[in-house]
Amino acid sequence: MTTNNSYQSDRRPASRAVRALAAGLFAAGLALMLTAPAPALAQANSIESVNSAQQGNVTYLRIALKGALSAAPAGFSVSNPPRIAFDFLDTENAAGRSSIELPQGDVRSVSIVQAGNRSRVVLNLKRPLSYNTSVEGNTLIVALEPIAAAGQAQSATAYTFAKPADGAQQHSLRDVDFRRGKDGEGRVVVELSDSGVGVDIRQQGPTIVVDFPRTALPENLRRRLDVADFGTPVKNVRTFENNGGTRLVIEPEGQWEHNAYQSETQFVVEVKAVREDPNRLIAGSQPGYRGDRLSLNFQNVDIRALLQVIADFTGLNIVTSDAVSGNLTLRLKDVPWDQALDIILQSKGLDKRKNGNVIMIAPAEEMAAKEKLDLESRQQIAEIEPLRTETFQLNYQKAEVLQKLLSDERQRVLSKRGSVVIDQRTNKVFVQDTGTRLEDVRRVIAQIDVPVRQVLIEARIVEADDRFTRNLGVRLGFNDKRSTIYQTTSVVDPVTGQPTAFNYPVYGAGSRIGGVYSTISGNLSGVTDLSSQNGSTLEGINALGLGRSTATANTNFVNLPAASISGASPASFAISLFGSSLTRFLNLELSALEADNRGKVISSPRVLTANQSKAVIEQGKEIPYQQATSSGATAIQFKKAVLKLEVTPQITPEGSVILAVEVSRDNAAELLPTGVAIDTRRVQTQVLVENGGTVVIGGIYEQTERNRVNKVPFLGDIPVVGNAFKNTERTNDRTELLVFLTPRVVTDTALAR
Repeated sequence: MTTNNSYQSDRRPASRAVRALAAGLFAAGLALMLTAPAPALAQANSIESVNSAQQGNVTYLRIALKGALSAAPAGFSVSNPPRIAFDFLDTENAAGRSSIELPQGDVRSVSIVQAGNRSRVVLNLKRPLSYNTSVEGNTLIVALEPIAAAGQAQSATAYTFAKPADGAQQHSLRDVDFRRGKDGEGRVVVELSDSGVGVDIRQQGPTIVVDFPRTALPENLRRRLDVADFGTPVKNVRTFENNGGTRLVIEPEGQWEHNAYQSETQFVVEVKAVREDPNRLIAGSQPGYRGDRLSLNFQNVDIRALLQVIADFTGLNIVTSDAVSGNLTLRLKDVPWDQALDIILQSKGLDKRKNGNVIMIAPAEEMAAKEKLDLESRQQIAEIEPLRTETFQLNYQKAEVLQKLLSDERQRVLSKRGSVVIDQRTNKVFVQDTGTRLEDVRRVIAQIDVPVRQVLIEARIVEADDRFTRNLGVRLGFNDKRSTIYQTTSVVDPVTGQPTAFNYPVYGAGSRIGGVYSTISGNLSGVTDLSSQNGSTLEGINALGLGRSTATANTNFVNLPAASISGASPASFAISLFGSSLTRFLNLELSALEADNRGKVISSPRVLTANQSKAVIEQGKEIPYQQATSSGATAIQFKKAVLKLEVTPQITPEGSVILAVEVSRDNAAELLPTGVAIDTRRVQTQVLVENGGTVVIGGIYEQTERNRVNKVPFLGDIPVVGNAFKNTERTNDRTELLVFLTPRVVTDTALAR
């Protein structure tokens, strides 16, 4: 039998103090390097090869570079899994591969990762080791030795996270802050003056102590932070000077584990609560085997004696069944003790159960039969156990909802003998069942009878339009009065009383343009009415019963005026050209109308609703219309044209809000014989928005361009002159609809005002 006693006495406390330094540190570091941008210039140096040699308990690792090193690179290490990393600035990987297997020594392999202007060399160790570095020309020598042989006074309790950089540079802390993680962990964030600050971390009793050697502490950071109200395992954080450096003391409470990592000048200690699983051998939340490592070498040893060795190593109490017997031969080197125990039990068909610090070991069949008998006995006891009745007063949940939950056949909370009765008036629930099931009911009520968080949703609906319309038109007419027909008749002179022959013109009887007879449309400006001759007036002629023939219509062979816009009439400009004899007339009338309308409609509905409860708010009008019925009569129907907001919020654990929202804005378009046409704009989506943030969930943009030309064939196509034979209408309309949403989680309805 071979046991590593020195390792057992020296390494175990150190491992317990730093077992929370997990492999996530290296994963985060490698991910950070891999995401760095590629270098634009060639590197100043390169890594050529990596070799190892074993001398006694010390492993020497030689990293050869192309150029000489001025100083040893910065390095840091973690314990679980054991690794050490070095960062080489302005260095590339010229070794030809990224992973190098080493056949001897305590280094399993070496990984080289290049990113940006640096390369990281990661040493994958077989066990936790301390290291010292030295530079010989272009070779970096790393001396690795077991922690127990390192000769350091604090090797059993202290752990060097990062060694201080060489030189007399005085480092300092810039800030010490505390934050709460999303899973309830406490994070102590320390801002360092530079990345060369040394860090020693250890667990000292119920506290975590972090030392920063040769590091100054500003006066404003010498303080004690009371962080109990954050709801994390950390209660106090103290920072003070100690032996020429700075010491940080973190005081957690309860069951916890910690992790530490560094990114450039930021050092973080994370303390997380641990929910102890009674069946796990090692307390903690990380999967896998995390026990202290040990080496075992046995030849045909009794299994009970082997279990006694593990009990002595771990300090746990092991109770074995009488059926546990037999011998075992095994050789294990640097294996976690919990993994070694599983290997031993599996090889002999045994199983274990842990209760506190006691481990019970028995054959798997015997353990299963015992548990089966235990369950059967519990079931029999439950069938004869007396029933109890308990009353529960609900404050926030409805009694009928709880009744349905407790009586669900697919997943019953109550036993077969249990029953539940409710009183809706007082919102009380009466449950009758065994004592064990009543405890289950009490836990269910504690989970669901809680106040529901509320969300205020503010929506801003912006509808903007820009409408432009321009109409141009023309009227062109011509009239020829040279052929005038006179009619002779006898009239009585009103002065003398004697009949007199009178010739009067009949206008328009001979007006002809293009073979079409017509009359003049009204008296033109500057034209004298020729209907009165020989001193006789029209009124006189009318009085004699002769009647009056006047110009009643103008011959417009181009009649294309500008159309009205929204009821507004176009402006017109007319000009008349005529000869000296006033017998030929040319009428030209130009009409034009231009409209430029810009508007913006802003609607801001707001609604307050509970978490995961649908809320609807609408505002608008109902439009009545007539609709025929099956009997032939007509009935009045109504159709809504409203602004509607329908939303269902869901608050996420980190405080953001998931919104299932539907926004619609309806306007009446036109009234049809069969009903009403509704112009609808609707947005339906589901988005994730942070508390108090604003998101644009939709935009509807419409642009309508229309050019319409009415013209006389052939004549309207003539350049320049053709404008007198056509009218044009130009329309350019633009509309845009935007919907903005802002959710706010509120705890008091007064905040929603």
